[in-house]
Amino acid sequence: MLAGRPLTARVKVLGNAANMVTRVVDDESIRSFLLSEVLRFVEVARRCPGVRRIALVGSLVRDKHDPKDADMLVTVDDDADLASLATAGRGLKGRAQSRNKGADVFLADPSGTYIGRICHWRECRPGVRLACDARHCGRRPFLHDDLDAVTLDRGLVEAPPLELWPTVVPRARLPGDVKTQLVQSLAESSAHNDAHGA
Repeated sequence: MLAGRPLTARVKVLGNAANMVTRVVDDESIRSFLLSEVLRFVEVARRCPGVRRIALVGSLVRDKHDPKDADMLVTVDDDADLASLATAGRGLKGRAQSRNKGADVFLADPSGTYIGRICHWRECRPGVRLACDARHCGRRPFLHDDLDAVTLDRGLVEAPPLELWPTVVPRARLPGDVKTQLVQSLAESSAHNDAHGA
């Protein structure tokens, strides 16, 4: 960043010699892309059975110009079937990987306890993946309880910086793009749903 402006670079992309294209690549575009994918994830995940709350945590909530990933925190009922949420999580992760970024969907139970991440495998059951580092691989399908590798602070789970659904609750100073691309979009979507009884 120079003098408060994002860094930009001109990149020449060669098609054929007669058809040279110049495009501007800037570090803000990855934030915009990831925030759009977060919004898409929220719209899908909020319809998954047993989902109680969806929040954004990590570098996208801060004003980091080149975030490495999109980190979601989803609170689920103890008996929630995680299959449809896992599908949504794989979609988010796959689209982020198309831009050399990542995504994680962290899970918490209704009491505010971190329980693991969503499993990123399409097939999740005991014995399918020898390299699975979950403590109880497949015991609860699509729960990757790799608690020896990843844990979240209870304070973060109980009060994440930005709850997105069922109600938008900001608990931190939010970057402008988060306000416009997520908070305003979700508020408009909520108002539309309320007006149409959805």
